[in-house]
Amino acid sequence: MLASLGTMPELAGQLSGLGGCTHPVRLDGHRTEYEIDKATGEIGRVLHHLDSAALPAGQLLVRCNNRRATRCPACAETYRRDTYHLITAGLRGGKGTPEQVATHPRVFATFTAPGFGPVHNRPTSGRNCRCGIRHDEQDPGLGTPLDPDTYDYEAAVLWNAHAGALWRRFSIYLRREVAKRAGLTQRAFRHHARISFAKVAEYQKRGAVHFHAVIRLDGPEGGDALPPTWASAELLTDAIRAATAAARIDGPEIDGRAHTFAFGRQLDVRAIRSADFDGGQELTERAVAAYIAKYATKGAEAATGTLDRPIRLLAELAHARISDHARRMIRTAWSLGARKELEELRLRAWAHMLGFRGHFSTKSRRYSTTLGALRDARADWRRAQTAPPSPQDGGTTLVLAHWVFAGTGLSTAETWLASTLEPAPGTEGEPTK
Repeated sequence: MLASLGTMPELAGQLSGLGGCTHPVRLDGHRTEYEIDKATGEIGRVLHHLDSAALPAGQLLVRCNNRRATRCPACAETYRRDTYHLITAGLRGGKGTPEQVATHPRVFATFTAPGFGPVHNRPTSGRNCRCGIRHDEQDPGLGTPLDPDTYDYEAAVLWNAHAGALWRRFSIYLRREVAKRAGLTQRAFRHHARISFAKVAEYQKRGAVHFHAVIRLDGPEGGDALPPTWASAELLTDAIRAATAAARIDGPEIDGRAHTFAFGRQLDVRAIRSADFDGGQELTERAVAAYIAKYATKGAEAATGTLDRPIRLLAELAHARISDHARRMIRTAWSLGARKELEELRLRAWAHMLGFRGHFSTKSRRYSTTLGALRDARADWRRAQTAPPSPQDGGTTLVLAHWVFAGTGLSTAETWLASTLEPAPGTEGEPTK
């Protein structure tokens, strides 16, 4: 049909610009760029005009930019690459971050969740699980409770809902602990040093969130300033351990039961080395960036076998292909979400995330560049490849645009055609250098 209408080459060009996105946003509208006369300020000639009705697909198609690999592999890969570059910039420099950050003390830390009941696992000692079986690495039963009826689902869901707040409390305590070890007051600390970080949330198989973080000790202006002479990876590691042990937040009281949340006893803190891969003997910048970027595109659906999108009615679970453990976590979140005293947690809206509503990847302001800056750089590069005529004599331009949401996804014919195409240059997700 497309071939008979003579629109296949034009539509193929529009679809290839999506970089493999399988669920784009469709927009109706127009965009017009005018030249402004530098001397009079009057609107001059039209430099460029775009009307969605004139496009081969009949609408403007914009990448969905979903970070979940289960929803859109192409956009998730772009997100993964951007996260890799963001983390790397904070370790080696680049993307507007000075290269001297590579000399600053920095560590890679993993913060785990507390226990909510015994689960099927693979002990590192080589012993069998408590159930008496040595589970295979791909066993779907890993992470599920040994006794679901005694597992503390309520605390597990509330832990996920409060994990972000606990991280913020930890970051406050960390500054206090570093200042204490440097012999400084908390007020004086900010004039001598600054703590920068980038972290990602990961779901364990049991459905509990834990965090992986790069934590760096800078001078008072961040990466642009050398850290003080007393700063070291050993001091930072010691402070992290102390802050983790001290950090805790009070949760809600439910039916007479008070909840308090703290990180689990398992805490791994390792210094990051500047060398590249060294036979697996050292934790390197490249290994850390790749590890964090990998988990930036995965949610609870990858580890726990739950849903990758919100639900509107609990009845939707009847037809969902999810694990029994995930089903009970979602039901618990849905039930807790009906309680008036917990409404600010929005547990029903985030039931598919097992209660966790925070951002999967976050960073402090001075750590490195931002995902937005990387996306803008890529968009600027693409626009430069198809730039309209430049205004004469250094004049300025006026852009008038109006776009209306018209839907999402591709038609059957568009999906077939898109599957046969290679992404257009500059749309595969690699940010500009």
